[in-house]
Amino acid sequence: MKTIKVGLLGIGNVGSGTYLALEMNCAAIEKSAGVHVEIAKILNRRPEAKRAVDVPREKYTADPYEIINDPEIQIIAEVMGGIEPATTYMADALKAGKHVVTANKAALAVNGKQLQQLAMDNHVMLRFEASVGGGIPIINAVADPLVSNQYDEVLGILNGTTNYILTKMTENGADYADVLRDAQAKGFAEADPTGDVEGIDVANKLSILISLLFGKRILPQDIPTTGITSISGIDISYATEFGYKIKLIAHAQRTPEGLTYSVEPTLLPVSHPMAAVSNEFNAVFVRGNAVDELMFYGKGAGPLPTGSAVLGDIIDIANCIAKGAAFDVQPLLHYDSKMPSLGEGSAQYYMRMTAIDRPGILGHIASTFAKHDIGLQSVMQRAGDNDRKTSVPLIFICYTTERRILNEALNEIRADGYATSIDAVMRVQDR
Repeated sequence: MKTIKVGLLGIGNVGSGTYLALEMNCAAIEKSAGVHVEIAKILNRRPEAKRAVDVPREKYTADPYEIINDPEIQIIAEVMGGIEPATTYMADALKAGKHVVTANKAALAVNGKQLQQLAMDNHVMLRFEASVGGGIPIINAVADPLVSNQYDEVLGILNGTTNYILTKMTENGADYADVLRDAQAKGFAEADPTGDVEGIDVANKLSILISLLFGKRILPQDIPTTGITSISGIDISYATEFGYKIKLIAHAQRTPEGLTYSVEPTLLPVSHPMAAVSNEFNAVFVRGNAVDELMFYGKGAGPLPTGSAVLGDIIDIANCIAKGAAFDVQPLLHYDSKMPSLGEGSAQYYMRMTAIDRPGILGHIASTFAKHDIGLQSVMQRAGDNDRKTSVPLIFICYTTERRILNEALNEIRADGYATSIDAVMRVQDR
């Protein structure tokens, strides 16, 4: 049986999960794949640190180029994270004729074009199943068995931390800050959760999906992105009354005018399959012109689910090496579409504002929306919750409109003094 040697760049959560997944399933992998996969060397600059796996010390090295330049190592798995030095290490590995597997969404979102070109120039493979959705097999699915489709839309719940927080806010009626503290105490959120709760992590993943599904290079910083930090329990309660759940959604859609895309809190109808995705689970929902609607669901993070996806790519490459066809199969990021990039585009929106409690105010606000050709699907006015009853909460869901036009209307409402504050504006997924 042929032995394929692998080098790991990193032994943190994902690296440990990859190593453990191979340990757990080595015999089954050999039986099904017909190759023996051996992790020969591991980059570990802190060998004294306690790890989740028991690794023989002789496998460790503090020098990444001892792995990159090792002639016996044919596959390198980059599981460090971060844009640099990970991008440089992957680039040098590809130049050295090594196949590269990565879970690094940030590096791929920014430097995927460069890395893919290096892989093609050097006749090696770049695989990245674990970069979007952890253990969910979305990348290879859309690039291989579903490649016959033109994709029209993708929605994703792509961050376990934010989905856990929103689930607990919905179930327990708690506010964001309280649930975040609980999530941090339980290990579901980092001490500094900024990358997760502000939507940065999701924007990186959406950038990769857009390249795969729509052939556009949209850098993460160019994706309109709003996190979950301003969502309150009252918005979740109102959404429930209207028949929705609030989720942080990555969304991209092909329209006659061009491609729209955003990462933002979104009201999903409770009948939508993504509305039932709870806690740390992730999901990706796609519409193709041939396959129609599909949803991929599973644990989007964690050492073993993500490590399983990394190992799956390693095994695929090892199998190809054993058959002498190692450059034949890989998902391709595309950057050749001439479709216009429209940003957030048009949608329905939920709005909550605090308005002066005077007769006619609701009518004035409705008239301002009408002036901007914005129709209102639902309107809710609640009694004021202050002692003097000088203000009231107003909740609206409008029909489809451009976000730019909606912002103009909201600015006019604020300037006219009808609303003392615009408290929340969130996209509504209409189907």
